Amino acid sequence: MSDNALQQTTDLIRAPFELESAAPPANEAELLALLAERIEEMLQRRPDYLMSLLYRLDVLEKKIRPVMHPSAAEPPHIGLARLVLERQKQRAETKLNVK
Repeated sequence: MSDNALQQTTDLIRAPFELESAAPPANEAELLALLAERIEEMLQRRPDYLMSLLYRLDVLEKKIRPVMHPSAAEPPHIGLARLVLERQKQRAETKLNVK
């Protein structure tokens, strides 16, 4: 991901997930880790708000279900973070390519 696309994606994720880190993430892996940590906290404390947020961010329910299933390959917070990151990357690329 280019630096510009990473910045756009970070901006799209920062506000809805209330990520207030001092330094912006240096790469996609750092952004994923920050987001996964925040989603894990939201799953424990505010699951209804998280699901509402996922809906507003246009993360498809058909993608959420398998990630939330007990037999999923990775923990739910990481899977959800990947889905959010994927969707926001799509939005950032669209914003960069379509004027």
